[in-house]
Amino acid sequence: MEPRNRTSALEFILLGLSETPEQETLLFSLFLCMYVVMAMGNLSIILAISSDSHLHTPMYFFLANLSLVDFGLATNTVPKMLVNIQIRSKSISYACCLTQMYFFHFFGIVDSVLIAVMAYDRFVAICHPLHYTTIMSPRLCGLLAGSPWVFSYFISLTHILLMARLVFCGNNELPHYFCDLTPLLRLSCTDTSVNKIFVLIVAGLVIATPFICILASYARIIVAIMEVPSAGGRKKAFSTCSSHLSVVALLYGTTIGVYLCPSSVRTAVKEKASAVMYTTVTPMLNPFIYSLRNRDLKGALRKLVNRKITSSS
Repeated sequence: MEPRNRTSALEFILLGLSETPEQETLLFSLFLCMYVVMAMGNLSIILAISSDSHLHTPMYFFLANLSLVDFGLATNTVPKMLVNIQIRSKSISYACCLTQMYFFHFFGIVDSVLIAVMAYDRFVAICHPLHYTTIMSPRLCGLLAGSPWVFSYFISLTHILLMARLVFCGNNELPHYFCDLTPLLRLSCTDTSVNKIFVLIVAGLVIATPFICILASYARIIVAIMEVPSAGGRKKAFSTCSSHLSVVALLYGTTIGVYLCPSSVRTAVKEKASAVMYTTVTPMLNPFIYSLRNRDLKGALRKLVNRKITSSS
């Protein structure tokens, strides 16, 4: 290989969401506001759950983990894009690109599996309420919450090791605002068949399988709810699941379109729009989705705010 082509892999050019300065200024303000709202919302939920002993239950334990993952997922992509817009630079080094891709998949995989775990928690709570505390023991909760992190570590590391063996020669412009796996594979001038096969296997494991488990859990939940004799009881049971179903629709509706749809129907614009949904919009909305219809969480958040106001005055 020529020396010129060897040096081309030292950095990539992130084309971003727009190439016009006027639109980039608007995007900077928009994404900065969304990131601040996301960070405040998710960190507030973590602080509220950790500081209120009444919320030290499996459901809120998993929710605190989800908030941490959402914060990490957005922090991995949005600040870098904001910095690039601010300094008028679109370059990212090869090492930083692989690092960003690693943490993107790491947090994304944990997010997907953790939402399936939360569906199982709701299934046990509604279908087996008398045995809930016995089944969802602290040991099982720790295992269900910790396993996605360990599993994601090895899967994400394998992605990086497979990517590191590829050669990038010629075009180094990435039609995205962060380093994602699929656009990077298109830039490689070597055989990527092993990478693509692994992507399909992982997508089946961390997207399709959790999604099927969620559908099965909620099918059983709906049957159990319909057997509740009182309308008030059915409404209360549905309300505990509606927030989680909204998050499921937001997350899997976008990720399935990116990683499981044929490449012939995917475009760079669609991929970027989907990425914005599951790296920024969904993490920003999750705190509102889970807190607006949850009186216990709203009460804990009010206590947290009042405590901060009292301590500062």
